[in-house]
Amino acid sequence: MTDPLVKVMPTAYYGSMSIVDAPIVVVIGGGFGGVAAVQALAKAAVNVVLIDKQNHHLFQPLLYQVATSVLPTSNIAFPIRRIFRKQENAFIFNDEVIGIDLPSSQLVFANNRKAPYDYLIVAAGAGTSYFGHDEWAQFAPGMKSLEDATVIRNRILRAFEDAEAETDATALRAHLTFVIVGGGATGVELSGAIKELGVDSICKDYRRFDAKSARVILVEASDRLLSSMSHSSSDSALKALQDIGVEVRLGQSVTNVCADSVEIDGERVFANTIVWTAGVQANSLGASLGAELDRHGRVKVEPDCSVKGAPNVFVIGDMVTLNCAKTGKPVPGVAPAAQQMGRFVARIISHEVAARNKQAKRADANRTTKRSFDGDGTQQKNMLAERGAFVYFDKGSMATIGRAQAVAEVAGLKFHGFFAWIAWLFIHLILLVGFNNRILVFLSWAISYITYSKGSRIISGNPHSNVVSPVGSQAGNSQGQRRTVVKQLLERVQ
Repeated sequence: MTDPLVKVMPTAYYGSMSIVDAPIVVVIGGGFGGVAAVQALAKAAVNVVLIDKQNHHLFQPLLYQVATSVLPTSNIAFPIRRIFRKQENAFIFNDEVIGIDLPSSQLVFANNRKAPYDYLIVAAGAGTSYFGHDEWAQFAPGMKSLEDATVIRNRILRAFEDAEAETDATALRAHLTFVIVGGGATGVELSGAIKELGVDSICKDYRRFDAKSARVILVEASDRLLSSMSHSSSDSALKALQDIGVEVRLGQSVTNVCADSVEIDGERVFANTIVWTAGVQANSLGASLGAELDRHGRVKVEPDCSVKGAPNVFVIGDMVTLNCAKTGKPVPGVAPAAQQMGRFVARIISHEVAARNKQAKRADANRTTKRSFDGDGTQQKNMLAERGAFVYFDKGSMATIGRAQAVAEVAGLKFHGFFAWIAWLFIHLILLVGFNNRILVFLSWAISYITYSKGSRIISGNPHSNVVSPVGSQAGNSQGQRRTVVKQLLERVQ
């Protein structure tokens, strides 16, 4: 079956070469790396086709703010098609690639549909890893998508609603216990935001319990938080979390997760809200390339980000394991690294296509340029030698902990507290896609900071209630029993 991808044939021209004859560069994934690659190919003599199963680019660093009701989903997502509406050589398809056939240079879609490519950039990202316990996912959702953040937000808000209706003391403690697994940036930011939600934002909205008493537990298997940052930043983050009341458990591992509890080194902690931020697993597309993978499913690529034996196929972002050519250190799976990889491989493709077009024009002005990565073996070797190796420029790391608290390491400088928080706000606003989104997020942050309120406390999808003994559930029709119900309503549970 012919795929619509092969029918992209506008009437534009690249110099003396029709766009019909230009190579097809397919980019799988509309995340940070994929978007950067497409943008960097804007002036190249190629047809760029971006394929993503979602129609939006997602700003993942702010997912935790959707989960904690700071921002609505629309503020951190932007239609991919709109990003490239002025880029004439970019074509967007909302579809899902399920496999890659390297020998035939074709993509495999559902129903065995196929489409060709000349160059391929795989930037499909990563999901959540439960370290061999995928059955825990239903009880402890990860946070990689808008859907994940919405599920977590529903569970958090549902827990507070359940606490308002609960009369059973044991069940009340479970409603107000929130366990976050994983002490990386996401875990640190989420745990601080949940505690802040209970202490600053909703404590006056509930009458039967004290939201400030919400118990937030952050579990990290290693001996410190934020392992990608310095020890001083880890210590600052730990102190800031403890100061606002977060219970941090270092050097402890989760051994089991079920619907109403989590086991931490054998201790069973009853909690109705559990969130998993502890591990990542690369997209399964990497396995279809036939390349060597690490234990997280990431592709071990060549220094130029290409797949061994397939120089026209590149893998970037969270899907790759690669050492920086300058420092020899592993390139981290963060947004700046993905963007830099995207631009790096785009430059390689632009250079090679321009070189082949120039050579073909010089050899025979009437010959149609071939669309494949072929040609003289010596020519290929020369091109590959000119590619160079990827060098990651580390712009620094940041993590926010709560209201006016953050840690930051930028350009060799380490700082924390209010100024780190301001820097975090400024940088994240700049990185957001879409001017409107930047304005709306800034206004949401300003209102939240001034009023101590969260504007997106909406429960959707009617999540299951975990109330064990709701107010009035044991009452009859006698006057004494009715008085008991009224006392329950008036009682403020501590």
